[in-house]
Amino acid sequence: MLRALAVDDERPSLEELLYLLNADPRIGSAEGAGDATEALRRINRALESGPGGPEAIDVVFLDIQMPGLDGLDLARLLTGFAKPPHVVFVTAHEDFAVQAFDLKAVDYVLKPVRKERLAEAIRRAAELTEHTPRIRVHEPDPDHVPVELGGVTRFVAVDDITHVEAQGDYARLHTDRGSHLVRIPLSTLEERWRTRGFVRIHRRHLVALRHVGELRLDAGTVSVLVGGEELQVSRRHARELRDLLMRRP
Repeated sequence: MLRALAVDDERPSLEELLYLLNADPRIGSAEGAGDATEALRRINRALESGPGGPEAIDVVFLDIQMPGLDGLDLARLLTGFAKPPHVVFVTAHEDFAVQAFDLKAVDYVLKPVRKERLAEAIRRAAELTEHTPRIRVHEPDPDHVPVELGGVTRFVAVDDITHVEAQGDYARLHTDRGSHLVRIPLSTLEERWRTRGFVRIHRRHLVALRHVGELRLDAGTVSVLVGGEELQVSRRHARELRDLLMRRP
């Protein structure tokens, strides 16, 4: 049973595609996205969930011409991930077929979508999914954070992280050897690492108390030196941070 995501900026086309997908017995679930940016956020959640997770997506049925990030752009982004979902392009334009298959598309379906033609695309996606080894899902390693870099997954030790910087729905992990962007909100890391000595000092920053080298007071402003970088501390967090540092072993 495939878990599908349909992406199309035209609502009637999206609804028709979802109807056809849900009518196929090989589709276990199908949801829609109105543009590529929304789809990318949904796929990010799927990749975080893992192949056997509740948010997983097996195949994306993707329109090409959309405002902003188009379907080809999204497919190119997906090639950078270690285990991306399969892609089936569903479009009214014949001109992009070569580019689509260069991006390892499973199939290229032309609009208006015929039920029989879509069924063939689903069959191909199902066959590939069945032949793809499934990764056993384990509990996350509490001592390491997996980060993607050029299709390679590396594991960063939590104890090596000096501070974390919020960047939208992402967070940048800073260590003495560099930084890594992960698809985890800062608020999630704050809750997860509270007992490991991480504390919020600003709406954009989380610091590891063990890596705080200096607490600085200057004309009513408070800052800390962490990993050679000076970070501002907001007023609402200043007292708590000072108390924690004073009690630090």
